[in-house]
Amino acid sequence: MNTVKIAKLLTLFVGISGCFSVLFGAWLAHGGQALPLALQDRLSIALQYQFIHTLALILTIILYKVHRNIVLIFAAIFFALGIILFSGSLYIKTFFDVTMIGKLAPSGGLSFALAWLLLGFAGAKMFQHKLGN
Repeated sequence: MNTVKIAKLLTLFVGISGCFSVLFGAWLAHGGQALPLALQDRLSIALQYQFIHTLALILTIILYKVHRNIVLIFAAIFFALGIILFSGSLYIKTFFDVTMIGKLAPSGGLSFALAWLLLGFAGAKMFQHKLGN
């Protein structure tokens, strides 16, 4: 699969993740108030991380479209993987009481961290190239 197809799939993922974030956030603010506070807190954290990293993911895809740096595709993949592993595991743990899946959350956190590092590395290279250094 080439990088353009991967970028297209990731863009679709952004749309779905962003839509879910908005709809789930609205539900959590209204219907989710009946949940115990500890569960509301867990869901709020999952939602916050999902929303922030969905925005980071679309930024990364846009940067890839402009600069065609393969490192940006890897950063985007790690952002998507982080959303699935971190936020997804917290959602499943909360709604389906599958405690074992919560062990995936740290892997999602590492995916987020790696994505940010790759984004920073690619960004530094972009500015280095633009400045002629």
